[in-house]
Amino acid sequence: MKFMRVWLSMLGFAIAFIICIQPVQAFCGFYVAKADTDLYNQASQVVIARDGQRTVLTMANDYQGEVKDFAMVVPVPVILKEEQVNVGKPEIIKRLDDFSAPRLVEYFDPDPCNPQVFFQSENRLESSAAQKKPQSIAEDSLGVTIEEQFTVGEYEIVILSAKESDGLETWLIQNGYNIPQGASSLLQPYINQDLKFFVAKVNLEEFDNSGFQKLRPLSMAFESPKFMLPIRLGMLNAQGDQDLIVYLLSPKGQIELTNYRTVKIPSDVEIPEFVQQEFPDFFTSMLQKSYEKENKQVAFLEYAWDMASCDPCSAQPLNQEELKQAGVFWLNAGSRGNVFITRLHVRYSRDKFPEDLIFQETSNRQLFQGRYVVRHPFRGQISCDAGQDYRRSVQNRQETEAQTLASLTGWDLNEIRNKIEFISVEAENSEQPWWRNLWN
Repeated sequence: MKFMRVWLSMLGFAIAFIICIQPVQAFCGFYVAKADTDLYNQASQVVIARDGQRTVLTMANDYQGEVKDFAMVVPVPVILKEEQVNVGKPEIIKRLDDFSAPRLVEYFDPDPCNPQVFFQSENRLESSAAQKKPQSIAEDSLGVTIEEQFTVGEYEIVILSAKESDGLETWLIQNGYNIPQGASSLLQPYINQDLKFFVAKVNLEEFDNSGFQKLRPLSMAFESPKFMLPIRLGMLNAQGDQDLIVYLLSPKGQIELTNYRTVKIPSDVEIPEFVQQEFPDFFTSMLQKSYEKENKQVAFLEYAWDMASCDPCSAQPLNQEELKQAGVFWLNAGSRGNVFITRLHVRYSRDKFPEDLIFQETSNRQLFQGRYVVRHPFRGQISCDAGQDYRRSVQNRQETEAQTLASLTGWDLNEIRNKIEFISVEAENSEQPWWRNLWN
């Protein structure tokens, strides 16, 4: 029997069934790689633009399979009308991912015999920053009411209210939605909170006419004091942990979770040169190690930044039209500022995340990014007395980098050392002119 993964976890969700190394005011260096959602097999992505009680929620669709079998059931706080739902562009979510992804940057040591002097000013980043009439069809025996029904793009959508979960489960089955066993127990808490149910499936004729190869994201705009993201329904058929990336956009500052701990991913660490070729493996291993260290019950902050700028940039900031497509509704004409992005990465399982995600807006505009540094030693000919001291310092640095990498990832330290091209100190002695230290 085919089961529908109730999106939510969005919600992981498609329901599927259906050398500036010292602390400075701004980061510097050369961006060389990023850890985006391509690293994860089933990373669900959700964009939430929020100001006060106004919210635009966009759900990226990672559904794999026949579109005729697709269905989505998402608890929502209000009854949505057709004009409040929109089919979005997948490219916008990709842009947000690229802009906010943890990144690898590299530096190159200068010739120790020809030091270059850089003047770095204090660069403080200032924060700125004629439609169908809906039917109302009551199924008295089941306690289910169709509050709204309409078609948007390739999706047929109904908004349901329900009095009890068994009746809702029966209604969904009778109307062709194969839901997994146990759904009733997870639906009841949402009914108790007086939430409604956004139910979508694909209009095959519209999908064929659209010319798109994949299902597009769905966006919904509404007002509600509830600032939450339901994830429990998406755990019904989950096999192990699920990854969720949430891009939270606000005119105020960082958006935080209130019912789970949030910690910053390890950042601003120097790692060996070879990691540049193994960055995806490094990042996934580091995240898993951190996840286990935190008892698998934490959300990770991967990025927090004013979207008017970036340093270093893994992708250019979104322009005003792109921000609008991402759900940002508070910008004035010609303005791109006053949008703060918070990127949260939640890896979760049913036993460790018993509650849905509850958020709050804050005025905290502290900047943060997952950033990993590769420093390339100078390997040219050295012709000064300072060369030996430099080489010894690099050797020490390379050993520290190896130990840092082992600590972050759990990789074997000796195997790490075998991959490092350690700088040789002794070899330099034979290269020095015989008279260099004669009178020193």
